[in-house]
Amino acid sequence: MPEYEFVDVYVPRGVSRKEATRLLTEHAEYGHWELDRLSLHRDGSRRVRLRRRIIRQVRASW
Repeated sequence: MPEYEFVDVYVPRGVSRKEATRLLTEHAEYGHWELDRLSLHRDGSRRVRLRRRIIRQVRASW
């Protein structure tokens, strides 16, 4: 089973959808993050959980 690391990003109410998309696109392109969960709150703010796979390297024993 793959292991993931998570990061929560809070997007306040006043941020437009276009700006939120740009922010998440930058995380995806440069940090190799993918969308795990999105919560839209009553006040209009968003909480986004991003994840990326942890790649473990096995030490070579020669």
